[in-house]
Amino acid sequence: MTLATITKPPRVRILNSEFDPLTLPATVTQIFADIQAGQRGWLCTVNVAILMMMRSSAPLQRFVAQARLIVADGQPLVWFAPVFGARLPERVTGVDLIDALCARAAEEKIGLYLLGASNAVIQTVAERLRHSYPGLVVDAADGYFQADAAPQRAAAIKASGAKILLVGMGVPRQEQFIEQQWENLGATVAIGVGGSFDVLAGLRQRAPGWVQRIGMEWFYRLIQEPRRLFMRYLVTNSQFLALVLRALLTGKRY
Repeated sequence: MTLATITKPPRVRILNSEFDPLTLPATVTQIFADIQAGQRGWLCTVNVAILMMMRSSAPLQRFVAQARLIVADGQPLVWFAPVFGARLPERVTGVDLIDALCARAAEEKIGLYLLGASNAVIQTVAERLRHSYPGLVVDAADGYFQADAAPQRAAAIKASGAKILLVGMGVPRQEQFIEQQWENLGATVAIGVGGSFDVLAGLRQRAPGWVQRIGMEWFYRLIQEPRRLFMRYLVTNSQFLALVLRALLTGKRY
């Protein structure tokens, strides 16, 4: 069996979004199968906050629905999936996915492009990835540009020849860029990775493994960035828990 003949398992549904029930290794395998087959598309890593944001944002809902792959980036989604009649094998986070993709891309000599953060941060990330994964071909540009400069950024990405584009400009700006510039990017796969570049650059600490396993990484992030994240997490987590409770009491899953 070649990579291009791999068949994805059927999607499952949690509230207003479908998910591909894939492990991290299976996600990477599917991405490289798509690259080999020339199957273009974007991948979405959906956590609780994004899932709730989708309920009030038709453009974000549409973008995720059109994704080639949709994976769960959040332990609560894995835990509560059975409440909605679904099963997810594990969460697939942006940071973990970047590392796994870089390891495979270095082996197969497939280029990556990093877009986001400040110039100093993104160049630091690119250099660290080159050091960690010898042979990795990676180009990078910062995410501080006006909307009318987006076509120039897209042209640079296409000119690089990168097959994998990682965009870390926050939700929903990164999704808007990918969707609006999709035909100009040249990349086979595009992935919005949120604040992952800050973590990889060492500007923000990632939660310890045990904190991640108990589903409290969001709280660890909140402690580091309370002003930016307090209302977001308060609102979205409360909404999600209310919907879980509703499903348990009434059986209403959507």
